[in-house]
Amino acid sequence: MTRRLRVAVIAGGRSSEHEISVASARSVVDALDPERYETTTIEIERSGRWLAAPSTGALAAPRPTAETLPVLADSAPAKALEQVDVVLPILHGPFGEDGTVQGLLELAGVPYVGAGVAASALCMDKDLFKAVLRDRGIPVARNVTLRDGDAPEHPFAYPVFVKPARLGSSVGITKAHNEDELVAAVELARRHDDKVLVEELLDGVEVECGVLGNRDPIASEVGEIVAHAEWYDYSAKYDEGGMELVIPARVPPEARERVRSLAVESFVATECEGMARVDLFVLKDGEVVVNEINTIPGFTATSVYAKLFEASGITYAELLDRLVELALERHERKSTLLY
Repeated sequence: MTRRLRVAVIAGGRSSEHEISVASARSVVDALDPERYETTTIEIERSGRWLAAPSTGALAAPRPTAETLPVLADSAPAKALEQVDVVLPILHGPFGEDGTVQGLLELAGVPYVGAGVAASALCMDKDLFKAVLRDRGIPVARNVTLRDGDAPEHPFAYPVFVKPARLGSSVGITKAHNEDELVAAVELARRHDDKVLVEELLDGVEVECGVLGNRDPIASEVGEIVAHAEWYDYSAKYDEGGMELVIPARVPPEARERVRSLAVESFVATECEGMARVDLFVLKDGEVVVNEINTIPGFTATSVYAKLFEASGITYAELLDRLVELALERHERKSTLLY
């Protein structure tokens, strides 16, 4: 009998997207085939404590053995990591999706699903991400970057979007319609990050495309986001009935192909691996513009990424199988390199 792969699912995290991560992780644990995988969960509390759970599949409950420095060799979470074949870091936002946990796993020598340290950090930083894509000739929305002490100014017509540079799930983002709203929006964004983007409004259809793979990535079907609000904010993303996903997107076939092509180009340009969800706009003139890449997208069975691949003929369970295989393949490939 073939030994089951030992998988650790890391959930929670210190960011404001903690609860979303826990929901995604629960869905992943439930979908992992128990005949193929022996699952352990590690939950990171908002305080930063790491909680190692037994191999039952349930998310960990707070316990006295929690550690705040999981890299220590004698800590319970570190011992749990030592005993697994692959890690699924189902984390969103800072201290999880931004390369920090990926760096810890690299130090531990453990295979893990998703983008590596550099790609994770790059895609989390909207300012640097746009710079790389512009350099590769990939169209992105125009923006100005405000650093600590910079005046809240920009050259664009109102309304504009104001965003923390390194945050996700629309947290801290405001659609500002005038100068007064701009000042308040920048102040809000600076509560989350000392680097803030002011971005031009893109008038078009918001679409999303999943990418899967390492060296030869594939793109999913294209989905159209219909937000039941002025824009696709946090409530529209996560509240029941806040949005509708239309697959395939109601744009011309040539625009959908352009979306899929740019999604893969962006994935390769930023050196992502494993998985990513690319968010784009199809403008009224037919031009396609990349908005951002999520290296660890929402991952419940009903999340956009899973739905996009389900519409492409890849089930949720098969998607997880492929991601585990991709993590192991990358680890094996990198293990041959000389340092």
